[in-house]
Amino acid sequence: MNAPDDNTAAKGPRGRWASPPRPGLQRLINPWEYRHLRAFGVMRIAGGSVAASASIICLAYGVYGWAAFFGVIAVPNLAGGYWYLTIDRSASAPPEAPA
Repeated sequence: MNAPDDNTAAKGPRGRWASPPRPGLQRLINPWEYRHLRAFGVMRIAGGSVAASASIICLAYGVYGWAAFFGVIAVPNLAGGYWYLTIDRSASAPPEAPA
């Protein structure tokens, strides 16, 4: 069997980043995270919730600098988790029937 290898898949991490099988902005997501979107989305929302809680506690004690810090951490984590779950939900949705 001296046939050439027909495997045209990209080799290594650089190859995966060069031509990911995803459309548009989804290419910004790390390939390993993209394969586990639901888990990472839930983890981001959980982390964002913890940061938001810390921000609210800091606001209650009048420590506004730390409250802003934790708020700045919470917002992108919550938004990113929601985005990941939305992508995961749309990828697992059944195709629509023709009208």
